[in-house]
Amino acid sequence: MTTVLRYAAFASTPDGGNPAGIVLDARSLGDAEMQKTAADVGFAETAFLVDPAIAGDIRHARVRYFSPIAEVPFCGHATVATAVALARRDGVGTVVFETPVGPISIVTTGTGDDITAAFTSVEPKLGGLSDEVLQTLLGQLGVVRDDLDPRFPPQLSFAGNWHPVIVFADRAVFDGFGFDPVAMRELMDAQGWTGTVITMVSLGADENGADRFEARNLFPVGTMSEDPATGSAAASVGGYLRALGVAPDRVIIHQGAHVGRPSLLTVDIPPTGGIIVSGKAVEIV
Repeated sequence: MTTVLRYAAFASTPDGGNPAGIVLDARSLGDAEMQKTAADVGFAETAFLVDPAIAGDIRHARVRYFSPIAEVPFCGHATVATAVALARRDGVGTVVFETPVGPISIVTTGTGDDITAAFTSVEPKLGGLSDEVLQTLLGQLGVVRDDLDPRFPPQLSFAGNWHPVIVFADRAVFDGFGFDPVAMRELMDAQGWTGTVITMVSLGADENGADRFEARNLFPVGTMSEDPATGSAAASVGGYLRALGVAPDRVIIHQGAHVGRPSLLTVDIPPTGGIIVSGKAVEIV
């Protein structure tokens, strides 16, 4: 019988954040068994350590990620959750996950139930978003171009998964838009968007100078339509802001309030290289 841990990532309490399944030893599971397990768990993603100790090193593991319907290349919240679970078992420090998108380094700090994990993404990159696809996406949200913040042009961003990034100018429009999950899933599949559709609104800087955004990450799969916390999307936002030349050293992303699971993601943006995304994770008993 497969043992599955359940953690909420990017939150300090089990009723917040984004739930992830974790299988710390998946050496005996084939693709079909991992897919079935992820479907049975029902969370947005479940992480499987298909080699939990590469060359005998418990801090070097090979990981694969499955949503309830398909394998995904990378999942930030499941990475954070898995790193915290390993830190509780083996102690804090640095672990490296070999993932389908490349090696991901994660640093855990803290003690007991108060452990933070910070992963460094792969090198981010931007892609074009055609006028036709953008119009289709905005039409599905029931909004128009004039609803968008002109400081942040719509683009595709990658830091493990491809995400379109849409930034609204008005908080009320951001809070109030709706969409058809079936039509959105069809658009995402047709465009090969393996991550979420990122929608955000700027909240301005905090007292420490970090930019703040509220995010809604659209991810229709199974019974869910919006993701409560999305680590790969947060990394993609960091890469997107850096490429625009408007990135501070740190960005704080609030997410999940619209689906009743408030989450907090911290994004540190170095001048070059991968984007660092950090947050807490707690076990769901």
